[in-house]
Amino acid sequence: MNTSSTLGIPSTGTAPRHVAIIMDGNGRWATRRHLPRKAGHVRGVDAVRNVVQACGEAGVEYLTLFAFSSENWRRPPEEVSLLMRLFMQAIEREIGKLEEQGVRLRIVGDITAFEPRLQRLIRDAELRTAGNDRMHLTVAANYGGRWDVLNAMRALLRSEPHLASAPEAIDEARLAPYLSLAFAPEPDLLIRTGGEQRISNFAIWQLAYTELYFTERYWPDFGASALAEAFAWYGGRERRFGRTSAQLVQDPMTLLAQGG
Repeated sequence: MNTSSTLGIPSTGTAPRHVAIIMDGNGRWATRRHLPRKAGHVRGVDAVRNVVQACGEAGVEYLTLFAFSSENWRRPPEEVSLLMRLFMQAIEREIGKLEEQGVRLRIVGDITAFEPRLQRLIRDAELRTAGNDRMHLTVAANYGGRWDVLNAMRALLRSEPHLASAPEAIDEARLAPYLSLAFAPEPDLLIRTGGEQRISNFAIWQLAYTELYFTERYWPDFGASALAEAFAWYGGRERRFGRTSAQLVQDPMTLLAQGG
C-alpha cells in the first residue's frame, strides 16, 4: 500500500503525481448556449478524452475522475438514463485506445446498481487494461466518499471480525487497504470545474491534504490549456502538512525520521 501523504511529504513539481477532478458544469454549459442538457454531457465526454491525453503527456501517473455520484440518482430519470448510455458508449469507444496507450482503467463505486450490460463492460475493460502501468485512470461512478469509508469499515470487520470487540486496534493503516482508492497515492491536486467550491462527498478520506483548485470554467471548456493553468497554480503551492516553512528546507529523510 502507498504511504499516506499525511505521513510523508510528496515533492511538488510541475505536474502532480495524482490528479482528481470533479467534472462539473455540463448542463449549465448547454443551458447558456440554449442547447439541451444532453449536448453538454456529450461535449463533456470529449473533454474527458482531451484531459486524459494532456495528463498523460504531462507525466501524471494517476488520474481520478468523479463521473457519477451516489446523489446523482436524484436527477430526472431521462438524464440519468442518458448518462448511463454515454458511459457505456465511452467505454466501448475508448477502451481500445486506452489499451494501446498503456492506460489502466478502474471503475470505483457501487456498480451493482448499474444494469448488467454496463457491469459486464466495466469488468471487461478493467481486465483488458489490467497489465498497463503508464497511467492509472480511475472513474468514480455511483460513488460517494461516505459510502467509501463505511464500505471499507464493513469490509475490514468482515475480514477481521474480532475487531468489533477491540475497536481500539483499528487505526488508519488497518482501514486504508479497504478503501476504493487504496491502490493509489492520495491525490496531490483536486480540480473542480463549474464554479462551485466544495468537494461534494468525493474521496473525503483521501482529500485530507490535497490542494484544492476551483475554476469557473464549465467542464466542456476545460482542456489542455486550462489543465496547464491548474498545474502552474499547483506548482506554486507550499505543501506543509502541519509543519512550518522552515522545516520544509530540511532533508526530507530527517522529517520522516521525526514522524513525517
